Order: sequence, then C-alpha cells, then structure tokens
Amino acid sequence: MERKMIDKDDFLYPRGRYYGQVKPENLVFNANLQEFAQRVSYICNLETAGKVPPEQAYDQIKELWKNLKNSKKQLGIGEHPFENDEGNSE
Repeated sequence: MERKMIDKDDFLYPRGRYYGQVKPENLVFNANLQEFAQRVSYICNLETAGKVPPEQAYDQIKELWKNLKNSKKQLGIGEHPFENDEGNSE
C-alpha cells in the first residue's frame, strides 16, 4: 500500500470542488471565498481558545471581508446577473 504525501497547504487550506458556472472570474472568486472562510474559521478558533483577543479577531475578520469585497468588485461578480455567457440578456 502506497502512502501519499499530503502537502502542508492542502492540509491547512483544503479546497472544495466548484460546481457553479465555469468562468475564470467565478473560479478565482470561489478560491478567494474558500480562503476567506478558512481564515475566518482559524481566527474564530483562536479567539475561542483565548489566544487572540476579541477586538483583534474582529479587526482581522473585518480586513479579510474588505479584501473579499474588493476581489468581488475587481472580478465583476454580480454586475450583470441576467446575462448569459454570450453577453445576451436571458
């Protein structure tokens, strides 16, 4: 039986498969969203364990949220919700 080596980053930051509409901007945003969720989870766990004060945890999550919002805006996610892949209205 062969053992597979697990990459440290794959272990710490697992990624789920994307099932949405496959467009480059959607894939990039999904990766950013998964990273956001993973980091928020770590910050919450550190705060719960008393390793990070609540105000610092809040500030870190707020900064991550601003980064995610900027990512969404830069990628143009949700700007034209009723257009299909060809740019036509449905």
